[in-house]
Amino acid sequence: MRYFILFLVIASACTDAISVNVRHGIERFDAYRNLLEGKRVGIVANHTSRVDTTHSVDFLLGKGIHVVRIFCPEHGFRGTADAGETIGDYTDKSSGLRVISLYGKKKKPSSADLEGIDVMIFDMQDVGTRFYTYLSTLHYVMEACAEQDIPLIVMDRPNPNAFYVDGPVLRKEFKSFVGMHPVPVVYGMTIGEYARMINGEGWLKDGVSCDLTVMPCEGWKREQPVALPYAPSPNLPDSVSVMLYPSTCFFEGTAINEGRGTLRPFQVFGHPGLKGMPYSYVPKPIKGMSMTPKCSGQVCHGMDLKGEYKTILEMKRLNLAWLLLAYREYKGKEPFFNALFDKLVGNAKVRQQIKDGATEEEIRAGWQDEVAEFMKVRNKYLIYGDYLR
Repeated sequence: MRYFILFLVIASACTDAISVNVRHGIERFDAYRNLLEGKRVGIVANHTSRVDTTHSVDFLLGKGIHVVRIFCPEHGFRGTADAGETIGDYTDKSSGLRVISLYGKKKKPSSADLEGIDVMIFDMQDVGTRFYTYLSTLHYVMEACAEQDIPLIVMDRPNPNAFYVDGPVLRKEFKSFVGMHPVPVVYGMTIGEYARMINGEGWLKDGVSCDLTVMPCEGWKREQPVALPYAPSPNLPDSVSVMLYPSTCFFEGTAINEGRGTLRPFQVFGHPGLKGMPYSYVPKPIKGMSMTPKCSGQVCHGMDLKGEYKTILEMKRLNLAWLLLAYREYKGKEPFFNALFDKLVGNAKVRQQIKDGATEEEIRAGWQDEVAEFMKVRNKYLIYGDYLR
């Protein structure tokens, strides 16, 4: 799969960008063929599970692998469901295989779901952010496989936000499906490395260990922010949204619209109560992206952050300035913060600091020691080396 190095894409508007050829784990068929041949295979997959333009399920079937069942996360197998939308089980028309939903009422495969499966594959594109729910799906799949003695192969893919580590480390009292592990908001690991950490740190229920194999990707370096060749989810439509997402997703825990209901989610923010700010837009229901955006049909005033990804690339850290500005300027009737905010941040301290008027640097100082401790844990599970050490 050909990737563009992100800073060059953005700086040159793709006119003379340098590309790198990255082989995903799933593409390295000869390296894992012996783990699948003659076995009944289950796969956790979605629309990002691809070998070039071929879906990973179709790729494996074409290689003669006996795929018997598909499991899908938030947004569904083909990636068309809204964020948070409940998805039921169904039959995939293309392959004829049964698709088991792992988002909605059931987030963990049951023993019945796994019956008749000899080996499981996990192949999905992550974006390197703690509150991206594919990590929670990975956790529950690992746990279920461990309980049923089913080996799991994680087909690794590049992390577009792996070039930095930043943010508060999640405290256990704020554990939820949008954050299950004591890691910073941005953790700088591929999903394969992350799976190794889940296993090695004993984070699965009752300390069980999954029979885990990670099939590394080839040709990727952690210090190269890459532009993904396809959207990882409906509301992360391009590399600008992917890069801004770790910083702007905090708006999901507030009354502020985070760009849902537009074609550029997480690149803009606004609210009717932010009058006087330089940008305005009207969020509207968009099928396949967001049917119930905040402030739907209302004129929202705020900021267009499309060009601000450069601050993330240059500073290699979260940007809290936009959140703090919105809090100071907010004149809406409903409370600024909602119940989700502390779960996204991972603690209650940051919300209180914002209310108390703390500066960005004062807030950031509160998580430096815990990030340093996390780095010691993280380093044990890295596959690709690390220029951040």
